[in-house]
Amino acid sequence: MGCCSGRCTLAFICGMQLVTVLERQVIDFLGYQWAPILTNFLHIIVVILGLFGTIQFRPRYVTGYAAWLVVWMTWNVFIICFYLEVGDLSRDSDLVLTFNLSMHRSWWMENGPGCKVTPITPPPSWAPEDHRYISISGCLLDFQFIEVAHSSLQILLALVGFIYACYVVKLISEEEDSFDFIGGFDSYGYQGPQKTSHLQLQPMYM
Repeated sequence: MGCCSGRCTLAFICGMQLVTVLERQVIDFLGYQWAPILTNFLHIIVVILGLFGTIQFRPRYVTGYAAWLVVWMTWNVFIICFYLEVGDLSRDSDLVLTFNLSMHRSWWMENGPGCKVTPITPPPSWAPEDHRYISISGCLLDFQFIEVAHSSLQILLALVGFIYACYVVKLISEEEDSFDFIGGFDSYGYQGPQKTSHLQLQPMYM
């Protein structure tokens, strides 16, 4: 009963992770955030493997999923520090999230709740010709705090998922040990004593 409850809870957590990270992946695609796009893609693959391992009683898959969650939480802590500009980090850097391939920022910068985008014409002389120069005002919540909220949610789900993954691996291992103990004789091909025939062949003389 405990294993079933733990597996069902972990499967639900994996489902929640898939839903939230797919939403985040779409937003990052719209904002051309290449580093988060690649990391989200890896996370989706590992969560699917973890879900498979949970349903199919594969403790190795669940263990790998739990190990990845540590990396995933570390990445999201970095994203929080990046958008809050902790230390020498700057959210205006093009190299960290876009690999210096574009000047795009978070999609929420222009599309946040209440944000009003006003094109500025003519653009300043230093502005690239293939980019528009805009003014953003009226945002109810700055984009960096929306990104921090997304990362915080991922950390929370990953933390709960890590705890339940360890719990499920423990329960599956205990069930396997119990099964081996009960069916140990069968697993080693034990055969009971068999009756032997005492019939002896006698030579025939012509």
